[in-house]
Amino acid sequence: MENIIYLMLGLTSLVGLTFIAERAWCLRWSKVVPLAIANAVADCHTPEDVAALRQLCESKPSPLGRLLLTASNHLAWPKIENVSSLETAARHEIVRLERGLVVLEIIIGIAPLLGLVGTIIGMMTLFGDIGQTGLNDAARLAQGISLILRATLIGLLIAIPALVFWSYFSKKVEVLAVEMEALCDEFIRRQYADKK
Repeated sequence: MENIIYLMLGLTSLVGLTFIAERAWCLRWSKVVPLAIANAVADCHTPEDVAALRQLCESKPSPLGRLLLTASNHLAWPKIENVSSLETAARHEIVRLERGLVVLEIIIGIAPLLGLVGTIIGMMTLFGDIGQTGLNDAARLAQGISLILRATLIGLLIAIPALVFWSYFSKKVEVLAVEMEALCDEFIRRQYADKK
């Protein structure tokens, strides 16, 4: 039974590392808010600039690019409707950016619990052995207690890095969202100011 707990802890660790690596790759600043697109937004004043921005967004797929494509495709709409459409698209992009963070959150909760289950199973086994053989061998008792505590330690060693990365990625998504919102707001204001 203890081996099953250690196997589950190992799988939990592997899943956590996989999602940490995947989120680290996908949440790179250059992948979410490419500098070329951010600079193009700053230089976007004329309809020709909008067409060039659209082309750039299509050639460099990114969350910011998809939002700007949504906004630029609806420039014929009234400003309030375009903003509403953009907000809906932004919520979808944020959900994409947060993908996988729930798995890390689950690992934060489940790893220590698996470690605790391993501890309880180990204690049951140890005390069952003591009941049969008595307290004659102190070295064997110490070894059994060491095995019991190992499961708890492994669970905590899995949960703590998962918590650190979950916090980091959550904050990074928030910062990226604010940056995308600022760039999209700048684009919308500039385009509708030119129409007045």
